[in-house]
Amino acid sequence: MIIVNTDNIAGKEIIETLGLARGSTIQVKNIGKDIMAVLRSIVGGELKEYSKMLEEAREKAINLMVEDARNMGADAVINVRFMTSMVMSGAAEILAYGTAVRISNNK
Repeated sequence: MIIVNTDNIAGKEIIETLGLARGSTIQVKNIGKDIMAVLRSIVGGELKEYSKMLEEAREKAINLMVEDARNMGADAVINVRFMTSMVMSGAAEILAYGTAVRISNNK
């Protein structure tokens, strides 16, 4: 599966647009990460616990989007974007979405 954030794929021809492919996950902070984040905020620096949590959430959202695209019969997802929103205090949704397409290798 080809995944790009552009509206075309170099060397490929889009032969069919299948629709919106999407995947989302909701991540919740946990007490262990919160304690480490508070301690780190005192001395400054990256909140690695949260960075790792969000990286894992993005990967899960991408995988769910790819699964959705495959279910449509797609070879690729173009114009991929991410969005995040707070669902409740301490919980955020990560959404990955793009256009599922079929491509030709003859270009």
